[in-house]
Amino acid sequence: MGRVAVTDGMDKNAIKLITDQGHEVIEKHYSREQLLDGVLAKFDAVVIRSATKLDRNVVEASVRDGDGLKFIGRAGVGVDNIDIEAASENNVIVCNTPRASTRSVVEITIAHLLASCRNITTADRKLRDGVWAKKELVGTELSGKSLGLIGYGRIAQGVGNIANALGMNIHAYDPYVPKEIAKKNNCMLHSDVESIFRMCTHVSIHCNLTEETYHLVNSSKIDLMPGIGDDGIHCGNHLINCARGGIINENEALEALKNGKLSSLALDVFENEPAIDNPLFEHENFHGTPHIGAATKEAQARIGEEMAALVIESLNGKKPETSLN
Repeated sequence: MGRVAVTDGMDKNAIKLITDQGHEVIEKHYSREQLLDGVLAKFDAVVIRSATKLDRNVVEASVRDGDGLKFIGRAGVGVDNIDIEAASENNVIVCNTPRASTRSVVEITIAHLLASCRNITTADRKLRDGVWAKKELVGTELSGKSLGLIGYGRIAQGVGNIANALGMNIHAYDPYVPKEIAKKNNCMLHSDVESIFRMCTHVSIHCNLTEETYHLVNSSKIDLMPGIGDDGIHCGNHLINCARGGIINENEALEALKNGKLSSLALDVFENEPAIDNPLFEHENFHGTPHIGAATKEAQARIGEEMAALVIESLNGKKPETSLN
């Protein structure tokens, strides 16, 4: 019988799939101090989301004399909170579930895109304050504008396909994606990220957080944005991030909101989470959500089912084919 720690929550049906195989599941969130003290060494596997950080010190504390933790499961896409190199050095398998939440993140990205251009959140706030702002809240259409996608994986492709159906011209920067994939999706693939910002009034982030992409989007990139759509309409510049916090320099993005270079900024992810008292919250043209891109009932069920299968396979002594190391 294996012991599995679930530190950040998991679909109940997924937990039942694991326990039905005779394994024990403990649902509990552990503090950083407990993790460094080696609490995970008591388990064969751990399933985390974004709240639990497994850096080198925690990974090494979780493995003792060849015993202890053998599997790390990230219930979701991003693995920047896991030191995969340290896990590999200590023979700990790392897996994530990149496909399960694709639809949900695509939909929330489109929702933020539409909310940005039609002033939906601003209109709601004014209504709640008793202001009928019918004349001042004139938005712009997505049709006839260019959408730039930074990163062009499954989620970005889904966003691009929907935006293209709405009449947008799709551009992408991703040095790891073949041109044939972009061409098939009616997307223009660029060789440098700066050209995306020069051509696009709407930019959406879809890359991983790495040393290379940390603060990739800053004032110098935002200053390149044209503010005028392909159709000649002064639509302003709009920036969205439903990928990973830290890719956008939030301080410089706030300054761009203040000086009018950015017409709107929409974030589902933040550099520091939970994001409390973030200065962005005070700006009228910012709107955000608390990292809920994958938080749909459908996605959570798919994530849980996929992760349960990976955990069970690992506890049975097999290395999943989709492991990241």
